[in-house]
This record gives sequence, structure tokens and C-alpha cells, in this order.
Amino acid sequence: MFTKAGVIVENVLSTKNSQLEKVVKPSIYSLRIEELEQWLIENGEPKFRSTQVFEWLYTKRVTSFRSMSNISKAVQDKLDQAFSLSEMKTIIKQESKDGTIKFLFELHDGYSIETVLMRHEYGNSVCVTTQVGCRIGCTFCASTLGGLKRNLEAGEIVGQVVSVQKELDEGGERVSHVVIMGIGEPFDNYDAMLSFLNIINHDKGLNIGARHITVSTSGIIPKIYAFADELLQINFALSLHAPNNELRSKLMPINKAYKLDDLMKAIRYYVDKSGRRVSFEYGLFGGENDSVTHAEDLAKLIKGIKCHVNLIPVNYVPERDYVRTPKEQIFEFERTLKKHGINVTIRREHGHDIDAACGQLRAKERKEETS
Repeated sequence: MFTKAGVIVENVLSTKNSQLEKVVKPSIYSLRIEELEQWLIENGEPKFRSTQVFEWLYTKRVTSFRSMSNISKAVQDKLDQAFSLSEMKTIIKQESKDGTIKFLFELHDGYSIETVLMRHEYGNSVCVTTQVGCRIGCTFCASTLGGLKRNLEAGEIVGQVVSVQKELDEGGERVSHVVIMGIGEPFDNYDAMLSFLNIINHDKGLNIGARHITVSTSGIIPKIYAFADELLQINFALSLHAPNNELRSKLMPINKAYKLDDLMKAIRYYVDKSGRRVSFEYGLFGGENDSVTHAEDLAKLIKGIKCHVNLIPVNYVPERDYVRTPKEQIFEFERTLKKHGINVTIRREHGHDIDAACGQLRAKERKEETS
């Protein structure tokens, strides 16, 4: 949490397993460099120290304030008293034959989150989580089982990328791309998400290019307008999954609050204001939304919008009843969109031999969190 003067250095959180409260120091990874500068000034230190601290955090990736050797012990003490520099605790690490790695990380309060490393020809992409659980209630997603527990701090989102980068350090590789498509609705945790974007994009932070970062939403309309007004170069995606209100409300209950017509107006505003295209994520669920008629209706819905459609063959989730669309039907859906001049690709599967669906590993391993 931040005040106008800087940072509230005591963050009181309820423990998960009791009614007692404990003081938890906020993560140093939650601070934008400007906020760290402000904190240093308020604590009698020159603001240039912020660049030094960022270098230790994001270039040298130290695990202790005591390792920051060009900073005095007095400053180290101040940082140590105010902030935590704790690493993510890995509970489970699943590795796929295709190189995908799925991590289940434990947080300070005992909750767990998923983070996924995906290897592509163009680089290493990390899919991050923004919430413990999710309130949106999409009927095809394991992330929503058990509902929303809490939002993540910006530092807990940043920490996921830092942890994966440390994994890659062993082989001399780096995280080149980030997608915010893990557990939770990013626009429900908007301020923390923006801080995360700022930190990983900053040249003194993880220095990941804006156009190598993608944010996805299920359709929180007010936040889509706000995000458009940010005028960021970040890529933007909408989880659409249906071409009409009735079907989308069935698949995604959020559509009952934010109707499709209003949602498409917000999307057009984003494209007009930012000048950037939008990606429509469209999961294909056998017998539900994958017919040629659905493809025709989708083409009509998005006609004239600067966009790209990403077709996603569904991952089977035992807790859900949806089945995979046959390959030839997927190709027919793709051909139908292309016939109407729609830019479309079929997403290549990652981690099919592990718990690939979003939230599936957490649901499987931490049943107490999802009940």
C-alpha cells in the first residue's frame, strides 16, 4: 500500500489459519523506482540510491539486503527494517516434454499461486498470476474454483518473474516476454497490475519491452476505458469465447454485468484511443461455441476492428465438463474467419502432458484453497 508520501511500511494481514493478525513487511519488489526514490528521500537518503537498489534486485538478483555491497550498512538496515526481500517458495515444479515449466509457489500467508514458463522460438515467455483465486466464475476455468481469496501485491506479481528468471539464469537464458493470463482477473487488481507493468518494463528493472508484454481481461468495461487512457504500448487481449450474449453469459457469467454490445464499444474505444490492435482470445469448446455458424457470427461481431483472433483448443479440466473440439473442426473455424478477412491463428499447445489448464495444478494440490 502506498501513501502520497511513499510507502506504508507496515502491512497488516490476517493469517490464513487463525484469527490472529501479524505484521508483514511489504515486498521491496512492489516499489516503482519513483516510489523507492521518494522513500529514500523521506528517510534521509539520496534518491540516486534507488538505481543502485534496482540494480541489485533486478540485474544481480540478490536475495539479501546485506548483499548490496555498494550501499552502507545503515541504509541496508533501513531497507531491512521496512521491506521484505523474500523469494517465492516453490512447492511443486512440473516440467513438460516441450520445455514448459509450471510452478506452484507458496505465499507468506500459506496461499499458493501458479506461474508458467513457456518456451517459444522467439524467446521465453512467463505467464503470471494476479490474484489468489478468481471471482469471475468462467465455467471452463479451474482458477475460479473456490472463488477469490485475495489480490496479490505488485511485489508478489513481480516476484514470479524474478523467480523464473533465476531459474533461467542457470542456463544463461532470460525472460523475454510476459503474459498476464494466469489465475485471477488482472483488471480486478488494477493498481498492482500497473505497478507490475512499470517495474518489469523499466530499463533499471527487468527491462522487458512493452511490446513483449500482454495483458488479458475477461471484460471489466470501466477498466478497459481506463487502460486505453493510459496510452501504454503494452499488448491487450480480451477473453471473448462467444459471439453472442446468450452463449457468452453461459460460458462467462461476467457477461451478465457487462453486456457484449457495451464491451465491444469499449474495445473500439481502446483501439481508437491507443492506435493498437486488440487480440481476441477464443477458446473452442466441443459442441458449445465451435460451429461454422459461431465463426460467421464472430466475424460479424468484430468486423472493422483492428484485431487478431487467437483460437485456443480447450485444455481438459476434470472439474469441468467441456471437451476438445476435433482438429478438422478447428481448422474449419479458422478457414471461416479467414474467409471474412479476419487475422487468426491457432494457439500451439504448451504443457499438455502436465496440469496445463489455468488453475488446475493449484486446484489439484491445494484442495483446501478451492473448497
